[in-house]
This record gives sequence, structure tokens and C-alpha cells, in this order.
Amino acid sequence: MQLTAAVSFLTILQEESVSVHTYAHSFLQVILLHLEHRDAGVSNAWLETLLSVIEVLPKETLRHEILNPLVSKAQLSQTVQSRLVSCKILGKLTNKFDAHAIKREILPLVKSLCQDVEYEVRSCMCRQLENIAQGIGTELTKSVVLPELIELSRDEGSSVRLAAFETLVNLLDIFDTDDRSQTILPLVKSFCEKSFKADESILISLSFHLGKLCHGLYGIFTPDQHLRFLEFYKKLCTLGLQQENGHNENQIPPQILEQEKKYISVRKNCAYNFPAMIVFVDPKNFHMELYSTFFCLCHDPEVPVRYTIAICFHEVSKLLNSGVYLIHKELITLLQDESLEVLDALIDHLPEILELMSTGGESSVQENKLSSLPDLIPALTAAEQRAAASLKWRTHEKLLQKYACLPHVISSDQIYYRFLQRMFTVMMTNNVLPVQKAASRTLCIFLRYNRKQEQRHEVIQKLIEQLGQGKSYWNRLRFLDTCEFIIEIFSKSFFCKYFFLPAIELTHDPVANVRMKLCYLLPKVKSTLKIPADKHLLQQLEMCVRKLLCQEKDKDVLAIVKRTVLELDRMEMSMDAFQKKFYEKDLLDQEKEREELLLLEMTVCSPVVEHSALYMSDATFAQSLEQLEKEKQQSDGRPMSDKAFEKKRRDTKTPTTLPKSIPVAVPGPSSATSSTSKEIKKSKLIRSQSFNNQAFHAKYGNLDKCASKSSTATYTPSVSGLGKTSVISLTDDSFRTRNASSAPSSFSANSSLPSTSRVTGNSVDPKSSGSKDTQPRKATLKSRKSNP
Repeated sequence: MQLTAAVSFLTILQEESVSVHTYAHSFLQVILLHLEHRDAGVSNAWLETLLSVIEVLPKETLRHEILNPLVSKAQLSQTVQSRLVSCKILGKLTNKFDAHAIKREILPLVKSLCQDVEYEVRSCMCRQLENIAQGIGTELTKSVVLPELIELSRDEGSSVRLAAFETLVNLLDIFDTDDRSQTILPLVKSFCEKSFKADESILISLSFHLGKLCHGLYGIFTPDQHLRFLEFYKKLCTLGLQQENGHNENQIPPQILEQEKKYISVRKNCAYNFPAMIVFVDPKNFHMELYSTFFCLCHDPEVPVRYTIAICFHEVSKLLNSGVYLIHKELITLLQDESLEVLDALIDHLPEILELMSTGGESSVQENKLSSLPDLIPALTAAEQRAAASLKWRTHEKLLQKYACLPHVISSDQIYYRFLQRMFTVMMTNNVLPVQKAASRTLCIFLRYNRKQEQRHEVIQKLIEQLGQGKSYWNRLRFLDTCEFIIEIFSKSFFCKYFFLPAIELTHDPVANVRMKLCYLLPKVKSTLKIPADKHLLQQLEMCVRKLLCQEKDKDVLAIVKRTVLELDRMEMSMDAFQKKFYEKDLLDQEKEREELLLLEMTVCSPVVEHSALYMSDATFAQSLEQLEKEKQQSDGRPMSDKAFEKKRRDTKTPTTLPKSIPVAVPGPSSATSSTSKEIKKSKLIRSQSFNNQAFHAKYGNLDKCASKSSTATYTPSVSGLGKTSVISLTDDSFRTRNASSAPSSFSANSSLPSTSRVTGNSVDPKSSGSKDTQPRKATLKSRKSNP
């Protein structure tokens, strides 16, 4: 009841339920009354409430209601608990009064409590001296606080000496160079020399503050003192390891086990302070002075020590800069650590570490340093497999997310052969949804930076066939997640070209959850379209939504469809030309598309550049792209404007590196576009003819065949907001997904790849666009019509 009351009083204060004056009048006396409750837990709860109240009370109230009663409560005649409470209140009050009032009213009480007969009171008051020093300023600290700290550092109680040492370390910035060299340094030296003879708890505190201590005293050490502190640190890093033996833990006495636990804490604190010690010795001297110590910490037999050194591994890498190659082996060691806790700590900053390793700490390096580290890729793959085999799925998810940095540090081929297939496996077989989504997003990033057109088409084909047309509805749901990531990472034209039709075909999925998820995705799908280039895709989207409204029988899906239609109605379509309201988004999308085209051109036009690009950092690769673009502009004799790039983007849809057996639809002539040159007209005529002669994928190649089998559905869509009114000649079954049993279980680079392009025409010659799957597909459509 008391604990609940203390929390309630604090809540009233924090929520400002009453004014400060009313609070002080109604609640303050109740709080003060319970400070000396016989139960220590209750007393501490009310004390925490009072310390929070002190922050908001006016000075006069504090002086009359709290400070004046402290004069009597801090006397030796009062209980130890009363005096301990007085120490903590005094430490809080110093922030509310000026230096003169503190010197006159508070410091006498402070001195009295520092000389208390009970070591608990002296220790408690000593820990409050840091707050008091910050309140009274530098001069009073030197004249009043420092003498008290010196005296307390020689106290007979070990806890008092420990409190004095920690307070001195925290106040190092206040003291000048003379005070540090003449007063504090001798005290620290004496404390370090006596620490091994004293209780191990002092060693724990000393090891924890050693980095701050060396940093604060840096510059006043003599070379001999510098060496002594460094040797002291090295000794602490191996403390307890010399006593290792092969005895069973059950045979070790309890006091020895307790001592070993303290030694583990000391080594853990040393690992925590390792970056500070690198600064202390200078990174140039790391190999000579600290490498052996770093090696011992990375191979320490205790997990907490290795966990701590893994946490600060990225800081060590930054400090070493060009000498980061010295710790390559230790990175592999920690990646292969048997404890997943160590791996989890390391991968938090894995992208930074790998980038530093790949550049050797140099921002403008042209060569990837990781090529000289052959064990890295096996270590990364083994780490992922260990995480996947464990029950710690969050570690697995985090690791997959961090793998998104790999395109910037290793080659595209290495990712394709060593990591990409593994991402597919995780997406298809793992049972944890966040892990699957992490694998999906990382796979999309791998695809984004893949520099070989054949490999890219293989991945796209596999995504569509094994996920989008997969037998399991769970795989089809993951396909929609992947589409969402592709919209985020790639340009709009890339999504429309490869994933638009496979995505909207899932409106006919037999599982309601898949259709529901697609409905949520439709606004993002529509946002990838540009008018008038994507008019035919907009018409197909309209038809699919209309059919959902008319034919959907699941009430939950239908409700979502209706909400989605309203959202689509409010959306404004993006145009081919830049619009002011979409300027930033259009500019970003244009930059994505520009990078995709230049990446392909770099791979096609210059094998030498391609080979060197495999080992470039991300920044260097971006510079290469810019250089390639400048060279192309110079060869044309004029700079490439945004309009020229837009024209190039529309015209360059079939890259020269595509295999002949992987057809990609190319745009036909637009009725809305007038040509100003006979050559342009001629090239467009050729592209139009090739459009009709290209072999479409079976799924999309028989649209007009299906239309000829049934009556042509010519209608004017009336769904509001889905685009301008247009006439479409397509059948309802044209976009039904292939039967799950007919989905291929494997893929090859030479299989046909479904694609769409930004064209204004919407018809395909059925005679010239057929494929081997046309007849079976036709039969499937008939069976679906007979069995709706």
C-alpha cells in the first residue's frame, strides 16, 4: 500500500494534476512523514518521490519545509537511516540554490556527514560530492570538496575509499593540470598499487574507470608512468586466466568460484575500455603495444568478455583507420564464435566494420581490401546458418538485414553464388515472418546491385515462378512483400516492366488472405504508373479492381476493396513530365532509373570497368557511374538534359545484352507523340514491328486469343478515380494465375521472362505472340470458365 501510494503521489506531480502550491500544501508533509519508515523499501520509494518533487518546488518552500529540518535530522543523535536520507537530499538541493546559500547553509552539513562515525554515511555523502561540486563551482570545489575527497580516499573502510576514487575520476574535468599532477595522480597510483592486495570489488571499479582515468590524466604522465599504467591494464586483461586448470566446477571451492566471477568482471571492463586504451597508446603503436591483448580478449574463454569486445569492435576499427587490416583475423574469429550473443553484438555495426575493412580506412581507395581476406565469406555464411538453426530468430533477422551492405563490400558474383540462393531458401522454408521479410528485402537489394543482366533475369524469373505462382499461399504472400520492397528500392519503370502484371494477377487468387494483402498494396502499385506512357497498365488495373468489386464474395476482402477504391480515387496520377507537386519523388525515381541504365551500360560497354567495379566501394562506384555518364554526354557533343534522358529512357527498353531467348516487350509508336525526324519514325516503326514479332510469355501472350474465344468485353469503367475513361478489349480470365500444379519447380536463364513496358497501345497480335504454353494455357482457361 505504501509503495503504491508513493508511486501515485509521483504520478500526480508528473501529470500536473494540481498546482505546485496545492501539491506542496497537500502532499509534501505526507511524503516527509514516511521518509523514516521502518521498512527500507518503503523508505526508498518515498525518498525517490521526494527527490522528484524537489525539482519543481520553489526555493522558499524548499528552505522552510526541507532544508531547515535537515539540520536536526543530520545530527549524530539521529538514526543511520535518517542520516543516509539527509545525504541524498543534500545532494539534490545543491542544484536549487546559489553558491552563496550552499556555502552558508549546506556545506557545514556536508562536512559533518563526511566525518560521520558510520562508514555507510561517509560513503553515501562521498558519492553526493560530485553533485555538490557541480553546484558550487570550481573555486569552492578546490577549497572544500577536494580536501574532503583526499581524506576519504585514505579512509579505513574500503567502500568509502572506493566511493572517493570514483568521485575523483568523475570530477577530473573540474581540476586544473596542477591539481591533477600534484594531488590526484599520486592518489590514483597509490590506489592502483593497493588494489591487488585489497578486495576484488575495488579491482572491478578500477578496471571500469581505467579508460576515463587514462584519458583525464593524459598529458601529465611521464614516459615511465605511461608505461606503468599500460602494463597495469594488460595485467588486468589476463587476470584469472593464469589460474585456469582442468578441474571440474563441482570440485572448486565456492570462494574460488566467486573470485573467478569477479575476475571475469574485471576482464569484461577491460574489454569495455579497450578503445580508450588505443587512444592512450596512439593507434600507430597498436600492433606493438596492444595487439596481443586484443587477441586475448577476442579469444577469452568467457562469453561476457567476448561479447563486450564484439560490441566495441567497430570503435576499434575506426581508431585503427589504415591499420584495420591488423584485426582481420579477429573479425573472423568473432563471426565464428560459438555463442550467438557474441555474434549478435558484432552484427549491430557489421556494415561499418566491413566498409572499413574493404577500404582499409581510406575513403577514396580504388581497390577492395577484402579480396585479401578469403575466410570472410565462409564466416558470414556459417554465421547465418548458425543463427537460422537456433531459436533466436531476432538475431537471424538482424543478420539478414545487415547483409544488405554486402553489395558495397564484395563482388556481385560472390553475392550471386554464395548468398542469393540462401535468401530464396530462407524466404521459402523459414517459419518466422520477420525473418522471411528481412530475407526478401535483402534479396531485393542484392538484385538492385547485381551487374549481370542474365543473373538479374534469372532472379526475377524465380521470384515470379516460385513465389508469385507458388503452390503455397504463404509463398504468394511473400511475393507481395517482395513487390512492396521492389517499389521502394527500384525505379517505377523497373517494377512496371517485370512485376506489375504478376502482382495484379493475384486478384484472382483462390485464397482470401492473398487477395486482401494485394488490395492493401494496390495504392503503391498505382503510384508506379505514369500517364500517358502506362495507360494500358492503368486500364488493366482498373479492370482488376472492377472485377473485385463485382465478383468478390468474401465480405472482409470486399470491405477492404471498397476502402481501397476510395483511396485510389484520392490519388493523383504522376505524369511523364515533371510536376511541381511530385518533383522530389520524380527526381528520386529518375535518379534510380538513371543508375539502373548506367549500371547496365557499364557492364556491357566496358568489361575492364565491370571487372574493377566488382571490388569498388559504393562511393567509388557512384563516381564511376558519373564519369561514364559524362563520357557519354561528351561523345554526343552536348549535355544530356532531363528531357533527353526521359526520351532515352523510353526508347532504350531492350538492352543489347539480353539473350535472344528472353524476350522483353518493347514499346510501339504512341499515337499522342509526333516525330520530328524521319529516322526517328523509321526506328519506331522497326520497334513496332519487333514488338509484334517478339514471343510473349504464355501467361500474357494469349490475351487476344482468349478475347476471340469469348465475346469481346468492351466497356467504360465507372470506378471513380482509377484513371481516365478508356475502352478495353480484354476478357475477365486473361489475368487468372496459372494452375499451381503447372508452376515449374526450377528455372533457367533461357526461359522466357514476362515483362511489360511503358507503351500506349494495348493490343498484341495473337498469331505472332504465342508460345509453347499457349495451348495448355487455353485449356486451363476453358476449364476455369466451366468451373468458376
